[in-house]
Order: sequence, then structure tokens, then C-alpha cells
Amino acid sequence: MNASAAQVFKALTDPKIIRKWSGSPAKMSARKGAAFELWGGEMFGKNLEVVKNKKLVQEWCTPAFRSKATFIIHANGRSSQVELIHEDVPAKHYKDYVSGWKDYYLGAIQQLFGE
Repeated sequence: MNASAAQVFKALTDPKIIRKWSGSPAKMSARKGAAFELWGGEMFGKNLEVVKNKKLVQEWCTPAFRSKATFIIHANGRSSQVELIHEDVPAKHYKDYVSGWKDYYLGAIQQLFGE
């Protein structure tokens, strides 16, 4: 991403910035154990692990299933690389989540930073 690790971390955890890239209000915090909601509660969960500017691990919940999303931010000067590990996604939802990450989440964050 064309942004520092600190900027990427804020894009993942600051509700004002999340609203910019998602187009929807969000409830989010950079605290371990904090609950969150995205897209009007369509996606919700809690932060399991938070390492400022480096790592965010979240329990992700939908009405259909629970999963775990891990974002690892690798700083590279003025830019960053985000490694995403999304575990426990049922096979029937896999393709939708792959495109969702690209189109509506990490891809939207990249667009926020001018990529």
C-alpha cells in the first residue's frame, strides 16, 4: 500500500477513516477485546490481538458463521504490505470473501491511499 504502517493501521481501526473507504458508518477501536461493527452490523466481532502499526487479529462474525481475520502490516519505508490470513471461512463462502477483500476492504483501503 502507498501508505506508512501507521496510516494502514489507522485505516483498519479508526471509524472515521473506515467510513471514508467503506462508505458506511463503523464502530471500531484499536483496543484488545473491543467489539466492532461494519456495514451496519452486517459484519461484527471483537479484537483478539492488537499490536499498534503491526498486527490486528479479529474474530469476524456474520449470521452464517464465525471466522478469524489476521492483518499483519509490514513496513517498507513510506509504503507497507498487508498480509491477510482469514481462517475458518466455509468453502461455500470462500469465493465471495476473496472478492470481498479485494473489492470492498483491502482494495478500498488501497484506493483511499491513491493506488
